[in-house]
Amino acid sequence: MNSVEELKQYAEVHARGLEIPDYARLVGRIHSDGRGPGSWAGEWCLEGDRLAGRGRPLEAGRRYLMARFPFVDGPARQEAYEKSLAMFENWREGQDVHRLDVEYRGRRVGCWTSGLSATRRKPLLIVMGGHLTLKEQWAPALPVFARLGMAAVATELPQVGENTVPYDGDSPGFLSAVLDAVADRADVARAYALAMSFSGHLALRCAMDDSRIRGVATVGAPLGEFFTDTVWRKELPQVTVDTLAHLTGAGMDELADWALPADRLAALDIPVAYVASLRDEVIPPGDLTVLRRQVRNLHLLVHDDVHGSPAHGDENKLWLALSLLRMQGVRDGRTLYLGLMYQAARIRSLLSARRRSRSLGLAGRAGATGAGV
Repeated sequence: MNSVEELKQYAEVHARGLEIPDYARLVGRIHSDGRGPGSWAGEWCLEGDRLAGRGRPLEAGRRYLMARFPFVDGPARQEAYEKSLAMFENWREGQDVHRLDVEYRGRRVGCWTSGLSATRRKPLLIVMGGHLTLKEQWAPALPVFARLGMAAVATELPQVGENTVPYDGDSPGFLSAVLDAVADRADVARAYALAMSFSGHLALRCAMDDSRIRGVATVGAPLGEFFTDTVWRKELPQVTVDTLAHLTGAGMDELADWALPADRLAALDIPVAYVASLRDEVIPPGDLTVLRRQVRNLHLLVHDDVHGSPAHGDENKLWLALSLLRMQGVRDGRTLYLGLMYQAARIRSLLSARRRSRSLGLAGRAGATGAGV
């Protein structure tokens, strides 16, 4: 059984990414991790059922994705996952989002695509969430990337969703298999990865061996000390430890050799855009030091926030999209427009942070006054 309070804490960044505005209201009704009313899967599924009944499949599917969080561990989350897939299929009718199945090591990798064309092959973007998120969270954005001039493929980390490839030392090769599968419909010699968290780690591992990957954009990817610092690992959120054990079939002590070698990081000749969080409870500060010392073409955005920088969601999305275009050498109306939107989002984030600081300051003074009465 998962800790409900920990689920509430670490699911927030995913709920914001799924554009679920009433997250706090809904999780306020949750008090257990079993089944039925009041449970994590039960309450999220009830909300999904309500939206499905109103003919809103995309929004319903997003609630089912939250019900499945952090991974399928029994009938309740399995049912939620199946409902999320059904709602996504319902939504994508008439959308420029298409199915692609890739085989690697005798296993199937399910993908969604947009912008593939045999007559007009565009640079390829591979989109992956982290160890907790599914491709259906990212797939609705694929047509946006197509409009920005890229062919796009959304897939998942091994052992997440419909990626049945083992999550082990050989798993980065599945990204190369995806490139091979669309080589006749995209310019895979100019491939880029938008890969969150552990998917960012996997994309960098692949880029070390596959020169077709010409850039990686990521948020909070583990690099070295996450895997080797035994003191840090003792303080990791239990949901992270449990999910990695579920995906890899291994304990944290068995993943030490997953640390990216410093010399191979230094040898990468590609741009790496990385969003880092100064109060990250998953990624140790030493990994940010490794980035700064070893990655020669580094573009870094740092926030005073926790893992995934949930308070800076809009800002991060725009910065990452802008970074991907700049990696391709794009300097036109697209980058100008995204740059202006990014600056506006950054200003909103700063103003919001100031309002929170003032509110906390007033609350602190009120508390002190009350204590002295």
